[in-house]
Amino acid sequence: MARNLRALFGSNERVGADEAFTNREAQWRTVTDALAEHLARIGAPDFDIQDLEAPRHNVLVFHGVGGIGKTTLSRKLEAALAASEDRPAQWGEPTWPAAPRLLPIRIDLARSAGTDFEHLVLALRTALAGLDRPLPAFDLALGRYWEHNHPGEPLEDYLRRAGLAGRAGRALPGQLQAALGEAAQQLGLPGAIGSAAGQITTAAVRAVRERRATARALAGCPRLADLLEAEPDLEALSYYPHLLAYEIDRLPAKKAVVPIVLLDTFEDTGDRTNRDLERLIQRVVWLMPNALFVVTGRSRLQWADPALQGQLDFTGPAAWPQLAAHIPTARADRAGTADPTGTGTAEPAGPGNQARTAVSRQILIGDFSPEDCEDYLTRRLTADGRPLIDDQLRRIITARSHGLPLYLDLAVLRFLEIRRTRTPEPADFEHDFPALLARTLQDLTPDERHVLRAASLLDAFDVPLATAAAGLDRQAAALRLIERPFVREHEAALWPYHLHAVVRSTIRRADDHTDDRWSLEDWQHAAARALDALGGQWTAGRDAGGRALLTGCLRQGLVLARDHRLGLGWLADAAWAYISDSVWEPIAPPAPAAFTGAGQASGHGPAGTAVLQTPADALVEALRTLAARQREHRTHTADRLTRVIDSRLLPADLTDLALYYRAKAHRDLGRTDASRQGMRQVAAGTTRLAPAARRGLAHLARLDGDFPTALAAAQNLGWAGRQHRVLGDLWWVHAEMDQAAAAYEAARTDAEHHGVAGEAATSQAQLAFVRAFTDPQAADDDLHLAEQLLAGLDLRATTLTTRIAALVRDAGTPGDTVPERADVLGAEVRASGVRAAEAALALAICFHHAVLDDPDNQSALAIAIRDLDHLTRGRDYAYYTDIATFMAGQELQFPSPARWYDGPDQVRDRWRTLVTARRTHLRL
Repeated sequence: MARNLRALFGSNERVGADEAFTNREAQWRTVTDALAEHLARIGAPDFDIQDLEAPRHNVLVFHGVGGIGKTTLSRKLEAALAASEDRPAQWGEPTWPAAPRLLPIRIDLARSAGTDFEHLVLALRTALAGLDRPLPAFDLALGRYWEHNHPGEPLEDYLRRAGLAGRAGRALPGQLQAALGEAAQQLGLPGAIGSAAGQITTAAVRAVRERRATARALAGCPRLADLLEAEPDLEALSYYPHLLAYEIDRLPAKKAVVPIVLLDTFEDTGDRTNRDLERLIQRVVWLMPNALFVVTGRSRLQWADPALQGQLDFTGPAAWPQLAAHIPTARADRAGTADPTGTGTAEPAGPGNQARTAVSRQILIGDFSPEDCEDYLTRRLTADGRPLIDDQLRRIITARSHGLPLYLDLAVLRFLEIRRTRTPEPADFEHDFPALLARTLQDLTPDERHVLRAASLLDAFDVPLATAAAGLDRQAAALRLIERPFVREHEAALWPYHLHAVVRSTIRRADDHTDDRWSLEDWQHAAARALDALGGQWTAGRDAGGRALLTGCLRQGLVLARDHRLGLGWLADAAWAYISDSVWEPIAPPAPAAFTGAGQASGHGPAGTAVLQTPADALVEALRTLAARQREHRTHTADRLTRVIDSRLLPADLTDLALYYRAKAHRDLGRTDASRQGMRQVAAGTTRLAPAARRGLAHLARLDGDFPTALAAAQNLGWAGRQHRVLGDLWWVHAEMDQAAAAYEAARTDAEHHGVAGEAATSQAQLAFVRAFTDPQAADDDLHLAEQLLAGLDLRATTLTTRIAALVRDAGTPGDTVPERADVLGAEVRASGVRAAEAALALAICFHHAVLDDPDNQSALAIAIRDLDHLTRGRDYAYYTDIATFMAGQELQFPSPARWYDGPDQVRDRWRTLVTARRTHLRL
């Protein structure tokens, strides 16, 4: 930490002013210090590889935001530790002894690298294959794991696909086979089974347990037999590094190595709510105390935080004393004691604890994470030992900085400047700094500045898109721009580049005083070019690019058209393509922020409601509503679509889109008349949703119980009207379950043929629902397939159907908790406002009680039928009460409005047969 003299001289008060400063040379010194300490520790006479309770000091962390050079540092460290000729001259000569030899092992944990935990363990073992000797304990366990989890797959094939098939990688399969063969020979196993890892490990366990002389080489590892007896799954694999550490520890002096494991892009191992991979990796680090792990990632490791107990195996400052410096003193005091192993033997976290005095091994480089911004602002300006910037201001500055240290510095100076005359307020920091803009642009060429401004209109871009948005005929400027540090790269993304968030917002909103600043017309022209370029990319790649390209282009295009009041153009066709798949992932952009560049952003109405002023505003609101209806009550859907329709901003075909989905919302809410009116209006036209509206009218006839009319309407719907699914909906209420299942299967097949994922999932869910009445075992398979088809989709009603189907499948099961599960599901169904799901759930409960059909259950069945009657009487699905009565084998108490296409007696017999068949199946 260095003194910030500008801040220090910015006030008459004695203000503490510290700032962080690091560079590559300082980071190298940190590595050499940590390595020297590590070598001393593992070389000490009292170091014991079998000690699983001692605190760990074998981790060094470099953290900072993406693009600041962490991966470059990791690679440079790997090279410098492997060979002196690759070490920068300014880093100087190493201070550690020549023996034991250092063995750097770099593992990229980035999602784009495809590294999973199995890959990580194999990477460790592959690096050690260069020793040209088997590691018997580990190799025996690994051989058993591989044989169990990869039957018939040669290890060398996997290593080649995983990019681990270097010289050492090619030697590994042979070393594993040698270890297995040597063990088989020592244990006296026949040659025919000498390569069978499972049989060898069984014999080895027996020999170790019996302390035979033939197992002397293996018996030195006290936990080997337990690991070999454990189920060879991923959990067991995470403990095998203990065997690796054991084998490294017993290497002869001439072969001795010290692994230096560099784990890069650690942030991709999970997040604060999902630490499964991180837990496995932490276990490796804990079980290999003779290896030094150098971690590079976006944030600090939180392993020393006692609050993570239960998410990770080893937590608290007593477990990781060198990772605990960032934990506040009060929090450490409240922790009381930290027991990383669960044995109750850890030392207290009191004033004398090593966690308070150990050197911190978590080093910040580059931009800051939100937690680091908070810490930075807390420590940057102090008075009497207390932070000068209060909590609220720190949160606001942190949010607007996006982790950029320069922004934090400018905000601190603004704080001091305002404080001279008054107390700074939150509104003072809703501010972009022209100085940041000037620093960003100062070393760019004119063409690069042109491309940068154009790229700031886009959430993400590639070189052709940025070039087209800038109106240039050559890509040279864009190619140079993407090498700049404020341009972030995500290779796996649809468009691989995006601007640092605070740089982007500053370019778009800060006062631009440069000589080549853009006028409002320049911004408008650039936005139009960007919109056209996105449309061109979607049109050219719509077949190959799939859903990701569609949603990506649509999201960015909607922002441009809305914020700059551009015409819809290709966005109309893209909107139709979006709804055609019935996937409904969130698509609409967030509400617009103020923009001084083009000055065109739409405003807000009361309570944050978007003001609909342009066709783009209306289309954004319509698509936002359609996606949100999967998570909101249908009342909100109907109200918001009414606003869109009343605005009269959309062209006729898109107005029909809003009319149709409002009619669907009315139907879900039980507003049959309003729904029928909307469906008729759309069906009378020639737009793309006219067939769907005719299907909607058939549905409404079915809801009224007018089955002959619904059946007649369904005959001519075709694929566009989802004819097979409509027929399935008619067959099942008549208890014609085989016909319904065939119809739903045909509907799913049609949907898969046309590539409509949402329709395929919906049809499969309905298939599972009808099969649940007739064949619970087959329904299991159908539900599993439905869940697979729903993966990645946002279809709330369909998801509810699968959960109701699961209740029907389990109906009548003795000791099952169907009513309790139905109560929980009922709350969710009511919150959705999907009336069809509410009625179907009530019918499923009636089926459950009808199957039980014992004297103690008669009152429950009567109550269930009564509740269903109250839910549907005089409304949609009134005939469900008839069905429930049929299930119970009872006569209708009141005349039914339903018009069954083959008469009520046949329908009654079929429903009652389903109940008796389930009772026979369950042997009731």
